[in-house]
Amino acid sequence: MDYKAAGAPKPAKGTPRHAEHNARGTEKNPLNRKDDKAALLARMKAAAEAKKG
Repeated sequence: MDYKAAGAPKPAKGTPRHAEHNARGTEKNPLNRKDDKAALLARMKAAAEAKKG
């Protein structure tokens, strides 16, 4: 008897159990949206200033 083939099949490894609400390609976060690098730089500079002073 083949005991290995008995039971439920194993789920795929490395796949999430659910879809994220802000995943790329959804209405809230479309794939072709460009992330604003200037805004990111401004946030980083503000955080550095707050940490320093």
